[in-house]
Formats: sequence, C-alpha cells, structure tokens
Amino acid sequence: MREMTEFIFMLTHHDVTVKNAIEVFNEVKDTGLRYVGCKDVGLPKPELKKLFRLMKEAGMTTFFEVVTYEEGRHFAGVNLAIEIGADYLIGGMPWFTEKTLTYIKERGVDIKYFPYIGKIEDHPCILKGEVDEIIENGKRAEDLGVDGINLLLYRYTGNQKRLLERATKDLKVPLIVAGSVNSFKKIRELMEHNVWAFTIGSAIFEKKLVPGRSIRDQIRSVLKFVEEGEL
Repeated sequence: MREMTEFIFMLTHHDVTVKNAIEVFNEVKDTGLRYVGCKDVGLPKPELKKLFRLMKEAGMTTFFEVVTYEEGRHFAGVNLAIEIGADYLIGGMPWFTEKTLTYIKERGVDIKYFPYIGKIEDHPCILKGEVDEIIENGKRAEDLGVDGINLLLYRYTGNQKRLLERATKDLKVPLIVAGSVNSFKKIRELMEHNVWAFTIGSAIFEKKLVPGRSIRDQIRSVLKFVEEGEL
C-alpha cells in the first residue's frame, strides 16, 4: 500500500511569509491540516513566536524555512527556528549543511533538518546544475546525517522529470518538494513517486488550484486529493 504523501501549507507568498499569517492560520487550522510552516523573512520575531505557539496549540507539526545566501543570516535563521520551537528546519544552502548539522548537534535540540541540494541561485530560488551533480550533492548530505532533503524540483532549470526519478530512486532520506507546486498534475506526479511531502504557499494564496474559491477551499481540496487521489 502506498504511503500517503503529505501536504505542508506554507504561510508564504513569493518566498516571504505573509503579513497576516496569524489571521490566515486561524482561518484554516480546522480544515484537517496537520503540517504548516513559514519562512524566516516577512514577520517580526514576536509575531513568529505567537504564530508557532498557536500552531503548537492546534496540534500542528511545524516547519521553518531559511532562505539566504549569507552565513550570518543563515545561522540567525537557524537560531530563530530553535527559539520558536519549530519541528523541522527546511531549506538552507547546501554549503551550510555540514556546519548546520554540527551547530544543531552541539546545542542538543530536537529539530529535524532538510537542507536544499544542488546549485541554488536568485530569490525566489531556482535550481541549476546537472542531475548527476544534484544527486551526488544529495548523497553527500545523506552521508553527513541530514534527516531529509528539501528539493526545489519545480524550480529546476533542467529536466524535472529525470531529476524526480533519480531523486526518488537514488536518495534514501525523505524528500520534501518545495517551490512552484501549483497544480494537481504536479501533486499527482509527486504522489506517484512516493515523495514524502510537498509545500504549497503562493498557489494557495493566488487561488490557482481551485479558481474562484477561498483559501480554506484550496486547502481542503489539496487535502482531499492527497488522501483520495481525486477531487
């Protein structure tokens, strides 16, 4: 029996946490959602702390995504993830992976780490490089001891189908597919390849999945689709 692919709702638009994230979360927390997160940019720390407290109180598993190319800002994001009590730290450039794992271990905190792999550029991020190089980068991350990988599959400038096939075949840790998951066709593709989870932010806020319907309806439709395989 196929394990269900999980949907992580990101309170983000264009790779930035939305200003009304707390309000939106309160509107959607009773939809059946279990996984929810945001990014390290867009909300001041007091609001982030409140948001994660509300998520925890609602029984959610929480995700905090760090997106920066600068080491100081990266570790500020890691510290913030620890401070607000995120369950998962996702993102983080590949060149910070080893240092980040050491940093987490030295602090003895219980947080799972899913870094990016491959050649990451720009903001919003895109993924470049040969498929073989990306997979080798993923294998190195596995050898270092990551809990999983945050793969920018649909931001990849090369052959996305080949990357998906190789990643699900050759990498052993759980995969989160992040970025530009904006159609049920893509979600089905991820489900068929037994990807552990995917994130959606912008497509929910832009109401691309079920045009003309509310944010709550977008979320309910995705949850129904991953559970039943149809709308």
